[in-house]
Amino acid sequence: MPDNGRIDPALSLITVLLTKIMPLTRIPASMRAMTHPTDCPCGSGRPFAQCCGPYLAGTTPPPDAEALMRSRYCAYVLRDEAWLLATWHPDTRPASLGLDREPATKWLGLAVKRHENGGEGRAVVEFVARYKIHGRAHRLHENSRFLLENGRWWYLDGNCP
Repeated sequence: MPDNGRIDPALSLITVLLTKIMPLTRIPASMRAMTHPTDCPCGSGRPFAQCCGPYLAGTTPPPDAEALMRSRYCAYVLRDEAWLLATWHPDTRPASLGLDREPATKWLGLAVKRHENGGEGRAVVEFVARYKIHGRAHRLHENSRFLLENGRWWYLDGNCP
């Protein structure tokens, strides 16, 4: 809360969306389990409205590869296929991801292990994402490659070490 005692309008909007407008069953379990309902799913510890929210809303571009990767994790949590495809480099982007056809994934957390700028507009982000499908736990460990073109970061591809 700002010093003037007023609630940040962006935070109050997110709170309303998460608690009033969206039925509780539509809020991803990973967000319902957070300490505060406005925490960002990416695990940064910052409010969604001050972290990945502006990226997904299209009001602010992610400033680096790690921020883009974190926003893409949030998009998986929120099942925002449009953001995932919009941030995937056109040379490697699939036509669709089929998130609406897949079994519901319960995202449990994200740990960023490494963010390395490779120079010449290239970066690698190593992360581990934990999730469950049909109650069975899984772990995705990936080295994701990112490319900076015309001032915009793109997800290029990834490999599992």
